Amino acid sequence: MKIAIYGATGMIGSAVVAEAVLRGHEVTALSRRGGQPDVGESAALLRSVNGDASDPSSVRTVAAQNDVVVLAAGPSRDSGGDPRAFLDVVRVVMAEVASTRLVVVGGAGSLLAAPGTRLVDLPEFPEAYKVEALTHAEALELLREAGPALDWTYLSPAPEIGPGAKTGAYKLGGDSPAGDRITVPDFAVALLDEIEHPAHRRERFTVAN
Repeated sequence: MKIAIYGATGMIGSAVVAEAVLRGHEVTALSRRGGQPDVGESAALLRSVNGDASDPSSVRTVAAQNDVVVLAAGPSRDSGGDPRAFLDVVRVVMAEVASTRLVVVGGAGSLLAAPGTRLVDLPEFPEAYKVEALTHAEALELLREAGPALDWTYLSPAPEIGPGAKTGAYKLGGDSPAGDRITVPDFAVALLDEIEHPAHRRERFTVAN
């Protein structure tokens, strides 16, 4: 399978790249800053290029050359950056992937703590991450409002995601958390499992260890 991954040099994106090439997929790793993720002996399956998911022409070309487009980039965390500019990126990708499958690495803030109450709405939700979480939540709504022609999946991590061991095991959830934490390698395993064996087309799901 041919898989294009935007945000390929980030913490999650690089793990998705590594898992994809480990499984024998042909991967195009795209990032605005360039650079190639370290995939060891599987490097022959990897092509790293500069790529901007906000460029319609670029996204259109990439989508036409691949079976799946993964958007692993997220709202800006740079000082002075505009996190909400990510929504324009999502709109461009949605408009230009055509019939190519789109898998979006989402946020956990939109998961439901209780019916009608998202994690981001809770008083204890960290203020420093609130704008990013709300932006991810809006991105999910954009996907949910898309017509049937868009083949999308949105994967939310557990509320806490970070480095850790790759176990290959995880629990599935829908709109509510499946657990408190997921390691980055196991998140990548879950995402590639979904790509290879689609079970959540046009919906959001979540995973946890």
